[in-house]
Amino acid sequence: MRVLGLDPGLRVTGWGMIEVAGNRLSYLGDGVVRSDETRSLAERLAQLHQGVLAVIAAWTPGEAAVEETFVNKNPESTLKLGQARGAVLLAPALAGLPVAEYSPARVKQSVVGSGRAAKEQVGMMVRTLLPGCQAAADAADALAVAICHAHHRTTAMRVGMGR
Repeated sequence: MRVLGLDPGLRVTGWGMIEVAGNRLSYLGDGVVRSDETRSLAERLAQLHQGVLAVIAAWTPGEAAVEETFVNKNPESTLKLGQARGAVLLAPALAGLPVAEYSPARVKQSVVGSGRAAKEQVGMMVRTLLPGCQAAADAADALAVAICHAHHRTTAMRVGMGR
C-alpha cells in the first residue's frame, strides 16, 4: 500500500511517499509544492491544490495522511494555514483516497518516541527509518506523517480515518 504524507503550509507544502508492506516501510519519494507569494491567496491555494493533485497522479497512493494545523499566536497566520490545509486536504479526498489526520504531537510520538521532539530529531529518525531518504525539512515532516499513518492505519481504518 502506498501512503502519501502531507505537511500543509501556505508557502511550502511537503509531501512524502512510502510503501507499506506489513511492518516494513520503504521510501519511494518526497518533495514540496510551493505557492507563489506574489499571487493572491486564492491563486496560491489553487497552486497548492493542483500541486498535490499532480503528486497523486504521478505516484498513485492508496491512502493519504495529513498533519493537523498547529495553532500559532498570530490569528491571521493560523487562518491562512487552515485555508492552505483545506486546499491540501481536498486533493486526496477528491481523488477518492481515504484521508487520515494526525496531530503534530502524535506524529512526533510515532516517529521519535516523544511528542515534544525537535524538528531535527524527526528528520534524523525519518532518514533512519527510511534508508535512501535524504529529505529536507518540509518533506521529512510529510514522510513522518506517512510513517505515523503506517503505524496507526489499522486503527484509523476502524474509526473511519479519523484522529
